[in-house]
Amino acid sequence: MKGKGSMAIRKIVTLGNPILRQKAKKVHRFDTSLQKLVNDMFETLHAVNGAGLAGPQIGQSIRVFVAEYEDQRVALFNPEIVKAEGEELGSEACLSIPGYFGENIRRSEKIMVKAQDVRGKAVRVPAEGWFARILQHEIDHLDGILYFDRLDRPEDLREVRPGDLEEDERSQHADTATS
Repeated sequence: MKGKGSMAIRKIVTLGNPILRQKAKKVHRFDTSLQKLVNDMFETLHAVNGAGLAGPQIGQSIRVFVAEYEDQRVALFNPEIVKAEGEELGSEACLSIPGYFGENIRRSEKIMVKAQDVRGKAVRVPAEGWFARILQHEIDHLDGILYFDRLDRPEDLREVRPGDLEEDERSQHADTATS
């Protein structure tokens, strides 16, 4: 993708911008502008070392997100979780809420997402573990939901200290590797 056309790093919208609390609009027209948008979203995601990025986070109130984890990379339009199994607690952070992360956030362990690709073709994406958590987090963005809305206890919202997220990510990888 790097060689095709020019890509741009988009400005990430942060907490306080009302777009983050709005339900994003369904995409009906699939044209070449969407490929440019997806390219920009991946470029932005890479620039900030993120795992996922939703349209509203770059000021676009449309139902699209990109996500990347290990060998899985998706750009999904109009996503909907059609199947969910199990439950697990985990930590999450968000590019739109810098300086904080949440602990003990409940998510489904395995999901099936029905969506459309950049050309409008219907796709189904199975996900489990950390990748399922990323997809659920991004779909929440499209519905105006932020991860801290899912906290059971306010004290589970924490300020980031050096090493917090890296330590959690290492434990996530260890959990995934042993299951």
